Amino acid sequence: MEKIKNLIAGLGELNFENMYNDDFFLTWDKTDDELKAVFAVADILRAMREENISTKIFDSGLGISLFRDNSTRTRFSFASACNLLGLEVQDLDEGKSQVAHGETVRETANMISFMADVIGIRDDMFIGKGHTYMQEVSKAVQAGHAEGVLEQRPTLVNLQCDIDHPTQCMADLLHLVHYFGGVENLKGKKLAMTWAYSPSYGKPLSVPQGVIGLMTRMGMEVILAHPEGYDVLPEVEEVAKANVEKNGGSFTKTNSMKEAFEGADIVYPKSWAPFAAMEKRTDLYAQGDSDGIKALEKELLEENAKHKDWECTEEMMALTNEGKALYLHCLPADITDVSCTAGEVAKTVFDRYREPLYKQAGFKPYIIAAMMFLSKVKDPVATFDALLEADKKRFAGK
Repeated sequence: MEKIKNLIAGLGELNFENMYNDDFFLTWDKTDDELKAVFAVADILRAMREENISTKIFDSGLGISLFRDNSTRTRFSFASACNLLGLEVQDLDEGKSQVAHGETVRETANMISFMADVIGIRDDMFIGKGHTYMQEVSKAVQAGHAEGVLEQRPTLVNLQCDIDHPTQCMADLLHLVHYFGGVENLKGKKLAMTWAYSPSYGKPLSVPQGVIGLMTRMGMEVILAHPEGYDVLPEVEEVAKANVEKNGGSFTKTNSMKEAFEGADIVYPKSWAPFAAMEKRTDLYAQGDSDGIKALEKELLEENAKHKDWECTEEMMALTNEGKALYLHCLPADITDVSCTAGEVAKTVFDRYREPLYKQAGFKPYIIAAMMFLSKVKDPVATFDALLEADKKRFAGK
């Protein structure tokens, strides 16, 4: 209980008032204090659950789940976050809705939001589309609330778009904070965000972009490594460079996986598609060019196959700081000789880091819940104090 009270006291020292009734789209749109507040609330919620104290702030209400791409971890993390705060989850299946019949974004957004407090959206596959769609939904529910159509204005949480994956990268960072014993211990640590081979094509760019856009705020030595042509969005690289100017550390690029791993404290080998190819694919889908899409897929798979040596092997891990770098992955990883013949990571490496990988993933439900909490609760400190005083048991049998 003393730990929880200390965390609440620390939360009270931060300036995060602008998060109330606001969405969470991109980490670099948030201030340092606002990011710290998310971490603090996530830790408080987790500690309270561990102490069997209910954190339900809603007696009713919906969390709308809209996934335009497949998901396991993020989908269940969103559902867990909603449940933690007392909301029920309703999935919006666009194939079974009037969206399939041409219903507008504005109409859909209002129709699903009469009793919705949160909308979580994952729309990550098409460059220039996902983030834009989320903004359109946000504007629609804001207008609906202003016009008196909606009693409350639902909060939007970006569960992954074409630009950023904030819930994943924030969970990654909180994992690092706990693993290294404090945010202050991240300064100067070398983090290698590297491309890795995958036998599939078209993986989103949002994880590497989110990582370089967030970790450079910690004063870390961030290196982005990929084969020639596998560039990420140049606008996000500019965000990383600006972070270095403000916070110290460094942001560098290389076309050598070996160079990135040398002396690294943290490695994040993850496949993604070239930015230019994802732009082309977006255009082909807009044109309904199925033959063009098939040709592009064949071309990208052939290009990927040229870089099978971009694998996180025992030899690569031996190059890291004392050979003991922390291995990160957003999961699922393409594991060589397990899920594929050749992939992102060797089986022995993955097996050795399985437990910390699962712990890494375990921070995401609390990060999402914290984003929701800070948007819906006007005075988080007073609300937490009241929850502690009520001391309602989450589970009576414990």
